[in-house]
Amino acid sequence: MPKLPPTPVETGEIYDQITQLWASDKFDRSNGIAVHEYAIAFTQRRRRALDVGCGCSGRFIELLQGHGFAPIGIDISRQMIALARQRHPEVQLHHADICNWELPTTYDFITAWDSIWHVPLSAQKAVFTKLVKGLAEDGVLIFSCGGTDEVGELYDSTMGPEVYYGSLGVNVILALLDELGCRIRHVEFDQYPELHVCIIAQKSSNLASRALD
Repeated sequence: MPKLPPTPVETGEIYDQITQLWASDKFDRSNGIAVHEYAIAFTQRRRRALDVGCGCSGRFIELLQGHGFAPIGIDISRQMIALARQRHPEVQLHHADICNWELPTTYDFITAWDSIWHVPLSAQKAVFTKLVKGLAEDGVLIFSCGGTDEVGELYDSTMGPEVYYGSLGVNVILALLDELGCRIRHVEFDQYPELHVCIIAQKSSNLASRALD
């Protein structure tokens, strides 16, 4: 019988055990920054932003603030959010599951860096759909995913406890974004030969209403 993926709550509890990896001075705070700068350049307006799987480092929150956004964050790990609140008490930071959390408004910029791949495969299409619907007109979505050709799942213990990763496959994700009314602005295997892909998509103004139906 195939192994069932952990629930989001279980994933949060796993990350509670390894929060110190991101809180350490050894953590590379430049990770993902350059491609986020590139994604921000596509934005038409810089009002509200959302960081999905914000963690505790605060690096994307600070980047977005520096570009004039008013960001909020969400993370499934209680410990990650606790540390993030200490670092940024002025920012709304939610301890919640993106699978069932209702976005309170629309956003000009949404980042989901190294987070969606921890969502069970059965829920990933719904999460992508939710995030695209949560974009304001011409809003930009940046996220990372597993750079696989096919649907796949794996478990990895590199960080200590066993962590789940799932990918719909790059081509499936790109097709879904197109169906939801997005233009693909950038696709990159940014850590090759590791199968880590970053994707930047922008909601098309003339197709935005279709994605919101």
